[in-house]
Amino acid sequence: MTTESLPDDIFWMRRALTLAESVLFTTAPNPRVGCVIVRDGRVLGEGATQPPGGPHAEIRALRDAQARQAPVEGATMYVTLEPCSHFGRTPPCVDAVLAAKPARVVVAIGDPNPLVNGQGLARLRAAGIEVTVGVCAEEALAVNAGFISRMSRGLPWVWMKMAASLDGRSALHNGMSQWITGAEARADGHHWRARSCVVLTGMGTVLKDDPQLNVRGVPTPRQPRKAVVDGRFEISEDARLFDGAEVIIFTAREDADKAARLADKNARVVALPGQAPGRVDLPAMMRWFAQEQFNEVHVEAGAGLSGALVAAGCVDELLLYLAPVLLGDAAGMVRLPMLEHLDAAQRYEFIDAARLGADMRLRARVPGTWRQLAQRVALPAQA
Repeated sequence: MTTESLPDDIFWMRRALTLAESVLFTTAPNPRVGCVIVRDGRVLGEGATQPPGGPHAEIRALRDAQARQAPVEGATMYVTLEPCSHFGRTPPCVDAVLAAKPARVVVAIGDPNPLVNGQGLARLRAAGIEVTVGVCAEEALAVNAGFISRMSRGLPWVWMKMAASLDGRSALHNGMSQWITGAEARADGHHWRARSCVVLTGMGTVLKDDPQLNVRGVPTPRQPRKAVVDGRFEISEDARLFDGAEVIIFTAREDADKAARLADKNARVVALPGQAPGRVDLPAMMRWFAQEQFNEVHVEAGAGLSGALVAAGCVDELLLYLAPVLLGDAAGMVRLPMLEHLDAAQRYEFIDAARLGADMRLRARVPGTWRQLAQRVALPAQA
């Protein structure tokens, strides 16, 4: 059963989504999930998934209802992702839901984890609980694109952050790029860093800027990990990004002695040589991220690596900050091969535009990839 015509369901599911968004920075590698339990327009309990090993959203909501001394039997439960039906770090949420005996469970999207994948809803229906699916599905997918991508494609969701002038220039020819955009845009960029599992850059950026690659513009309870594509393994052992946090270095050249010294700085060296000498196999790197349970990858790199990632089909979304300035003859955002025909261009679909101070943030996705994810989490109305 779907409920496009029921505004109450949309209202309460959006409340559950707000709860899911409140834990954007803390649940990885698990999904961000929110749950609200309602009876007669009144909230009985609500909650969001806690860090790994902690209770999931449904359990938090049920405990909240218990603390309020609000019986859940016969109520309606709204949850942004299908309740899990397997043992992981915690018991199956569907067992607790069944024990609480709600009359109805409303779910935004399915969980493509092979250990779940419709089984949670099947158990609810088998117990006589009414199940409604697909409410605010697009919004729920956006909150968990990385988890859904990893479970369904074996790849993380990758966005590439760029800052540029109106004529698409990201730096002067002398390398100066700080700051093209203003403070509001930079803080927003740090929000996207904070929600990612890893911030990825290239060796050119490390040599030019000696970046820290951490989150500074917004408060966050945890820092994403850092990663560098360094095909020739040239990184300085004194680089600022070696601050005690874990750093992953992808390279095409092995040097056991240097790798051992960097291990003392909490650096992990991963050799993934590509076909060209001194080049990292970028698609293999993305598969490695997924195997290591990285849901979302935030790319901030120079034109060379940015172009290579786009050309290799590794970028799912663009996060572009535009400043109201013209730089003229300066460096571009992405270095790509020259095209002979427009049909060969990589196409994106705009999904959002927002003003941030004097600047604009544009978001664009690869539309076919997004449709694949949406299909993967769509649930049958009846089973």
